[in-house]
Amino acid sequence: MSDEPIPLGKALASFDALWSPRIVTRVNDYDVRIAKVEGEHVWHVHDDTDEFFLVLDGELHISLREPHGERTVRLPQGAVFTVRRGTEHKPHSPGGAAILMFEPAGTPTVGDRHDEVPDHVDATTGHALGI
Repeated sequence: MSDEPIPLGKALASFDALWSPRIVTRVNDYDVRIAKVEGEHVWHVHDDTDEFFLVLDGELHISLREPHGERTVRLPQGAVFTVRRGTEHKPHSPGGAAILMFEPAGTPTVGDRHDEVPDHVDATTGHALGI
């Protein structure tokens, strides 16, 4: 991890892959990840951890399967949202977005349980930033 400031614009410009997060830094035992997203991710659930989202650019939608039914939250640029542990969810972005996430280090992007992972989704615990 860098001990220098990391400009998020430069970090985002350093890669093009969608649904393939880069680890910007670590805070205690948490990764701070950034990703470019467009289209649909996969329905998945993190059994033991919440998942925090901040939309840096564009708009992110997160569909949630909750005890009272399914709903979708829409997050415009600058919005934050936390998906609570154990909640099945599917991020998607019709027009594309850049997002920042906080997750415990080593958390898989497709959760602990998930639907079949399509080719355009990178099932990873995050990649090094490389800048």
